[in-house]
Amino acid sequence: MRDHGRLRRFIVGIAGAALAIGAAVPAQAAVQGTGNKIIFISPNPLGVNDFLKLGRKGAEEAAVAIGGEARIYESTDPATRRQNVEAAAREGAAVVIVLGFEFGDIVPDAATKFPDIKFLIVDQCIQKPLPNVYCAVFREHEGAYLAGAEAALTSESGTVGSIGALDIPFMHRFTDGFAAGAKAANDEIVVSPTLWVGGDNPFSDPVRAQQQAVSLISEGADRVLAGTSGGNGGIFKAVEATPGTLAFGVDVNQCPQAPGVVLDNIEKKVDVALVQAVKGILAGTQAPLTSYGLKEGGITLTGLGDDVGTSKCLIADHPDVITKVREIRDAIAAGTVVVADPLTAAP
Repeated sequence: MRDHGRLRRFIVGIAGAALAIGAAVPAQAAVQGTGNKIIFISPNPLGVNDFLKLGRKGAEEAAVAIGGEARIYESTDPATRRQNVEAAAREGAAVVIVLGFEFGDIVPDAATKFPDIKFLIVDQCIQKPLPNVYCAVFREHEGAYLAGAEAALTSESGTVGSIGALDIPFMHRFTDGFAAGAKAANDEIVVSPTLWVGGDNPFSDPVRAQQQAVSLISEGADRVLAGTSGGNGGIFKAVEATPGTLAFGVDVNQCPQAPGVVLDNIEKKVDVALVQAVKGILAGTQAPLTSYGLKEGGITLTGLGDDVGTSKCLIADHPDVITKVREIRDAIAAGTVVVADPLTAAP
């Protein structure tokens, strides 16, 4: 299980191949980056996790952009995460990229030990700034707000709800944002209490996710936010078995995975952010913390794209709803509508 107390200590502006590690490197040892090697480290095996695969894609594209090479290290547990980070630094990577809150304690230690190596944390930031650590975070609650509005505007039962992987502050960006958007679009909509997957593998457990979806749907929800990453396939199965019920995917366009089941997706452009961040880091122009939301194009809905007609997302059948949601998006980007961030407990 994850240490929730530790998670809350981090400021978030906001899953294997373990490598053999030799003797510890003294803190004063200097390892220089090669200038063209990008190493991406996942917190868990890539498996069916589309979000982690998107991180790999971004690292590979970043390597191409700088004329270098990309290596992918998959972790399996806290020990291999730490081993992989230090191994990447010892290899002299130009930039070591880690994805997820699981590296919150690991990166500060490695960055201190290897001051000449650049580290990029995606999806969180560390509490104490370090000169060789950069953060790329996303305002997921903004996209979730739009999805909630879509849910309320298309629901036939008048009840919507969310299933999250783990009850932690970060995941509330999706679930709370979804609820807020639904209520803003239709104050009479009923938002069922969020159900959580939990367990030993909350982000990659389609069986438990499906069980929670069955429970949520039995309570009347006909629009379901699937916020369980690798477990979303289980939610899609439960939705498919219940005519009239539709789901929202996350991170990437998941509509092709479950045709006729997914209404829309909250897309997180991790690949685009990675390319931009790596180029900026190596050029010396990257800010220590960069936040991507609707305004920057780092967060969006598949249905708002120009290719919605070929996306296989059912929202394409609701152009009137797309128009309304586009207006809400523009208002958020302009700052006239502010979406509260559960991580800061304030707008």
